[in-house]
Amino acid sequence: MKFSSKEDIEAPIEAVFAALSEFESFERSAIRRGIEVQRVNENAGIGAGMAWKAAFDLRGKRRNLDLKLVEYTPPTGMRLESESFGLTGDFQIELVALSPKRTRMAITLTLSPKNLSARLFLQSLKLAKANLTKRFKLKAAEFAKSLEDRKTRMA
Repeated sequence: MKFSSKEDIEAPIEAVFAALSEFESFERSAIRRGIEVQRVNENAGIGAGMAWKAAFDLRGKRRNLDLKLVEYTPPTGMRLESESFGLTGDFQIELVALSPKRTRMAITLTLSPKNLSARLFLQSLKLAKANLTKRFKLKAAEFAKSLEDRKTRMA
């Protein structure tokens, strides 16, 4: 199952990539939402190989998520892979400079099952694909707007 969205951001590509690379702020944001987040390799610098373990409640069960940054190519993008309860996820962010002060961000999330229960879970998601796609695009637009606002506050 694949979700994707493209958003234009009124900020230079370097500023957008710098905001996307603030992993500690994303960790704090997840913790505020009740997700337990632990950086696996805390001594490693920012780049490919960074990894996190997360735990959260979903549908009444405790779920564990392993997340790894597999590609990190400043300032054009990054790719993360995740694994949780039989699902693998591939999350990719690509940046393209449209002008010196405007950047297009393309976000793609691909989910794949590894076992029967994950396959059934994805089948149930496919029934609500239109609604989930709409929510994904809305969250991507909100995220792009927050990046623009962050750039404005820093200027």
